[in-house]
Amino acid sequence: MAASQAHQLWIIEAIGLKLAASASHIDSPNASLTLGQRLYAALRESIQSGALATGSQLPASRRLAAALGIGRNTVLGAVERLVAEGFLQAQPGSGVFVAEWQPPPPAPRGGSDVLPPLSERGTRILDFERTLSGRHSAFAPGVPALDRFPRERWQRLLRRHQQRAPTAWFDYQSQGGVSALREALCDYLRLSRSVRCHPGQILITQGAQQGFELVARLLADVGDTLWMEEPGYGGAQSCFVSAGLALEPVPVDAEGMNVAALAADTPAPRLIYVTPSHQYPCGVTLPLARRMALLALARRHRAWIIEDDYDSEFRYASAPIASLQGLIEEAPVIYVGTFSKVLYPGLRLGYLVLPGALVEPFRRANARLHREGQYLVQAALADFIGEGHFVRHVAQMRECYRQRQASLREALAPAVARGLVLSAGQAGMHLVARLDTLDEERTLVEQAAAADILLSPLSQYYLRAPVQAGLVLGYAGATPAEIARAGGWLARRWLALRGAG
Repeated sequence: MAASQAHQLWIIEAIGLKLAASASHIDSPNASLTLGQRLYAALRESIQSGALATGSQLPASRRLAAALGIGRNTVLGAVERLVAEGFLQAQPGSGVFVAEWQPPPPAPRGGSDVLPPLSERGTRILDFERTLSGRHSAFAPGVPALDRFPRERWQRLLRRHQQRAPTAWFDYQSQGGVSALREALCDYLRLSRSVRCHPGQILITQGAQQGFELVARLLADVGDTLWMEEPGYGGAQSCFVSAGLALEPVPVDAEGMNVAALAADTPAPRLIYVTPSHQYPCGVTLPLARRMALLALARRHRAWIIEDDYDSEFRYASAPIASLQGLIEEAPVIYVGTFSKVLYPGLRLGYLVLPGALVEPFRRANARLHREGQYLVQAALADFIGEGHFVRHVAQMRECYRQRQASLREALAPAVARGLVLSAGQAGMHLVARLDTLDEERTLVEQAAAADILLSPLSQYYLRAPVQAGLVLGYAGATPAEIARAGGWLARRWLALRGAG
């Protein structure tokens, strides 16, 4: 009996020390917990570490509370929780004992090496990861002018719909999106992009990436072939790899995707991904002859074309190019759009324009796989479009980006005068600088990182060798001052590498 009492005194002392330590150290993970939570944590840690061995009897709750100087209810709450979790066992008439509990074996040295590895598919998805950057990187591709977005007007529209939203919008949804947004989008797409559609053909998604995933999962099986522009958009590449598709690169030349360059034994496609209005990242436009040939090829192979129209609003030398989808009746095309570039990425809204036969299965699959949401935001966006704010914002951003591209060209002018080749820049939010070697590309990327400047290597946009060396230079999301600083640095470094600095 004396031994049992001595053991209980030791338990009280040990628990008291743990409580005192957790309360006194600000950096302790338990420092912000209540007294009851800290007692629970101290008891559980002692059990898991083996300090309280299986079969050990805890002191009575009154005695433990008195010895620790805390309320009995606090003790009872912690003990009852540990009993419920199976760490303690209450034996009526006898007391509370540490339950039989077998800790897992300790991890061997280099414990992370024994964890189950990523799947082959998971590893391939990460291969397509592109470096993300903060707001202030002048060369971050695909980042719009967040400083120019009309936030106050947007907040007013959000508040309007928060005050009048129907209760049904807070439930699960499966309508394919707010009807007002689909109607506003339909009018806009028909007028500005010559898309053949009616509101019922539009499915609102949480960004273009979700649209790619739906297309891949519903229209292709694992192992099916998808023809992909080479070089091409890494976000789409990762979506298609995650769906288990076999990506077949199609060379891009001065006129865009060139299917005529494929070998005769190239596997026939189930899906074809293309950015015809403004190829990403090269910036070229697919001419009419190639568009018509691509439509004919898709019909011949009973394949679907995925038309990614990610930033065609920003065209500087002419009006936006008409969509591939709208060229012919019943085109085998799924048109994918997004608001991430034209408004802001955090909005997380995109859309699909689907052939009539696909509308119902896509709507049902989207509701099942992803659930629909953000109906308040969708309604605000419908008003933003319907009241003319969207068209005005696009016009303002087109002029803004024209000026920012000019700032980048001015900053790079000394290098261009010595032979640096830039893409035409007739549209979009980035330029491509062509380099002669991968060594030159790698050196510039590494030196830029040391100078806190992001450079995206063109070589990373390729699926297979050989690759073209270069840099993808985003300018839309940076101020002229930021562009001048980063552009000036790049011009000087490029000249230095060429021995012309």
